[in-house]
Amino acid sequence: MDTLSENWITENHIDFEYKKYMLLAYLQHVAGSFTENKLYPPLSELMKHYRSLTALRDNKKLFHDSIPERMTSVDFKKFKIMYEKMIEDDNLMQEIENIILFSIPQFEKHLAEGKKIYDFIESKIKITTVGIMPLQLNEGYFFLSTTQSSDTRVYEYQVTLFENPDEKYRALCTQFICMYEKTLSNNYEFIKSDLVAQRKNLPNPATYSIEADLTLPLEETFLPLAKRTLMKFVSQQI
Repeated sequence: MDTLSENWITENHIDFEYKKYMLLAYLQHVAGSFTENKLYPPLSELMKHYRSLTALRDNKKLFHDSIPERMTSVDFKKFKIMYEKMIEDDNLMQEIENIILFSIPQFEKHLAEGKKIYDFIESKIKITTVGIMPLQLNEGYFFLSTTQSSDTRVYEYQVTLFENPDEKYRALCTQFICMYEKTLSNNYEFIKSDLVAQRKNLPNPATYSIEADLTLPLEETFLPLAKRTLMKFVSQQI
């Protein structure tokens, strides 16, 4: 099983053994992805499910509100639709609580494993600036490469600031541009100057190289971690 739906506990047949089978099948898929160093989307999905479970465990009202409803009648005079909870049986409620209590340690175990892999891979990723840096670092390029390959993937990035009454946060938008073969003459400085000559929209771009000291799945691991690394690095400079 590749994924779990957001309401997997209360959907369909509510039975401890059935839900246990569903969960373990899903976690087996996650473990297989981690074995191949594929962190995303499994790691973010694990965190989302774990937060939902702990919130349900700690908040009985939220737990009750998550249970599906079914329409029982329609009052046309008051233009009101009547609903009732599909689960009111105490035994079923206890079954759901048992599922939650079983599931939380399982998610914690796999989250810990994912975090361990994440930390190891992060320690193998190095970011450096390329050439002279401009004052504005909100847009530019980053180069992705590994020590095992001469291929260099070029991405354009843009950091956007979002604000609401309570907080500010930044989002990183990226777009793949092209591929270069890195050689002694085709180094990062040359690639940057070639990009400036060909792409007039960024005459003086902030440019970074992000290198990994091991071979990684691109979409599932290297690119997501590279984006996080870049965002952290740029945020410290802005």
